[in-house]
Amino acid sequence: MRVHRSGTTLAGAALAALTLLLPLGLSGTATAAQDPGAEKATPARGSAYMGMGVIAHDGQGAKPGGFSTLATQTEGVDVSGHQGNVAWSTLWSSGVKWAYVKATEGTYYKNTYFAQQYNGSYNVGMIRGSYHFATPDTTSGATQADYFVNNGGGWSRDGKTLPGVLDIEWNPYGATCYGKTASGMVAWIQDFVNRYRYRTGRDPVIYTATSWWKQCTGNSAAFASTNPLWIARYASEVGELPAGWPYYTMWQYTSSGPTVGDHDHFNGDLSRVQALANG
Repeated sequence: MRVHRSGTTLAGAALAALTLLLPLGLSGTATAAQDPGAEKATPARGSAYMGMGVIAHDGQGAKPGGFSTLATQTEGVDVSGHQGNVAWSTLWSSGVKWAYVKATEGTYYKNTYFAQQYNGSYNVGMIRGSYHFATPDTTSGATQADYFVNNGGGWSRDGKTLPGVLDIEWNPYGATCYGKTASGMVAWIQDFVNRYRYRTGRDPVIYTATSWWKQCTGNSAAFASTNPLWIARYASEVGELPAGWPYYTMWQYTSSGPTVGDHDHFNGDLSRVQALANG
């Protein structure tokens, strides 16, 4: 790309030399402009969080309207190490009544802010639970379920602890479907679900996006009758749900909410949140 500034004339030879040099990267600005499709650096393992791929793959629209336009909904948030220490009292005062905290990823990462986030939400009065970011290309579903339960993903019938969540979505580290066929992905999820149920007595919630679920599981309906659905869609309406689920239990509707970015609706009043906690 030639650069021309008003009032400046370059000799033909000098201009040709400049044209040759710019593509070689001797001007960082010009190189970036000529390579808009350059791949972004792969994020560090452990840095993934719930909804990391939503905007890139599904886009972002307007937020849903107030509760007057929806059936009764209860506001919640989800957090990870990305948020650091969270101002739980501020969130509580704003009307947030439940929270999910990232506990683990794969079998190689534990959230270093987990104690502040998990205990802090509980201490201000929230009903809270934890989630696991799945990496089906690293170890089996059962192995990751064990790692999750052993590192903050357990459940107890205390009225304040929600069942664990399997966060299964776009792979931030490589191939979208983690190198698995649709049947292989369904089998991996089933392995995780079975092991989590064995360890805790609860069916985990499944967090996903409809477009990812269609692409990577073939739109399987295998979990709709047993596992509550937490759907990711940043728009004014929740839109199409994955096969089999007649309704969502939770909806992550934005990554740009107040205090912490990720805000969610629970599909029901606070008594329904408590019912899910109690099993």
